[in-house]
Amino acid sequence: MKEIILIKNGEIALKGLNRNSFEATLAKNIKRRLADVGKVNILCQQSTMTVEPAEDGFDMDEAIEIIKKVFGIAGFQRAAAVEKDMDVILATAPEYLADQLEEAKSFKVEAKRSDKRFPLTSPEISRNVGEAILRKHHHLKVDVHNPDITVTVEVRDSFAFIRGNQIRGAGGMPVGTGGKAAILISGGIDSPVAAWMMAKRGVTLDAIHFASPPFTSPQSEQKVHDLLSQVAKYSGNIALFTVPFTDIQQKIRANCPEDLFTLIMRRFMMRISNRIAQRNGCSALITGESIGQVASQTMPALACTDAVAEMPVFRPLIAMDKEEIIRISRKIETFDISIRPYEDCCTVFTPKHPRTRPKIEMLIESEKALDVDALVEEAVNGARLEIIR
Repeated sequence: MKEIILIKNGEIALKGLNRNSFEATLAKNIKRRLADVGKVNILCQQSTMTVEPAEDGFDMDEAIEIIKKVFGIAGFQRAAAVEKDMDVILATAPEYLADQLEEAKSFKVEAKRSDKRFPLTSPEISRNVGEAILRKHHHLKVDVHNPDITVTVEVRDSFAFIRGNQIRGAGGMPVGTGGKAAILISGGIDSPVAAWMMAKRGVTLDAIHFASPPFTSPQSEQKVHDLLSQVAKYSGNIALFTVPFTDIQQKIRANCPEDLFTLIMRRFMMRISNRIAQRNGCSALITGESIGQVASQTMPALACTDAVAEMPVFRPLIAMDKEEIIRISRKIETFDISIRPYEDCCTVFTPKHPRTRPKIEMLIESEKALDVDALVEEAVNGARLEIIR
């Protein structure tokens, strides 16, 4: 007997003539993510991927934990691959699934016979395997409508697969099939969730963080690293650009109206992020903003921010409330990192009474006091690149 992982693709199955390219990307992502566990061979058949260890010492438990976080997978199962012999199938099923069967109170058996040359029909396979399980696990009852565990025996061309209940996958689309975008990440609760949501739609991520030492600390930057490391478990490697922002913030404070400070600051962030994103092949920017959460996230304020963007700005959290965002952050294990008490640059020099309904003409007039192009150029050139793995 050998153990494999069977993967159901989900949305990829709907891609028609493009499906092969999506499956190839998913297979490449799985191999890359499992590289530290060991080499695998991957075969695609009938909307199912078979992931087979290619060397001894492969840690299946660790592989399963990684597979849970790979986008593009609707569900998966550990399975025993045995020879197409009924005696082998009957001996293997009760033993291979013993742990799951012991925890269950009821079960049913489903058989699928892709190889029509196999001498037993699907109902005959189901009946015989069910009897073998009941002989070994006397506490179980058969429940064909709502069983605790469904034992599936699938007879294919090369092997018979024996598996238990399906494990839910991360869903979404394989990372790399949805283009590339840059997430503006602060260190709060929202932006890591926004990054995760876009990666789930197949988007490859870069990240841009604005640091304002000495007003922000090294611990604040470390918090961002830790957040992106958590997101990278789902998205794969992330290129992080850390932008020096202190000089810009100080010049805004010295030369611009206080009630417009946050909006002017965010317009600079957009300009700088746009330059970095274009330079690195991104097609869009991503933020963690949602309508009305703070003064700079009203519709007029967002319009003033977007006016300086030269590419689409995606806001996957735009209609979500804080409770919904926190629920996802707990799910992806970023919440406890986000609430570490280290301030980011967005909280530096916050005005007491920020303007919530700004006019873009006011911002343009206020920015005339600054050498915008020179400040942006200096910040872009000063960005520091690291790869978060």
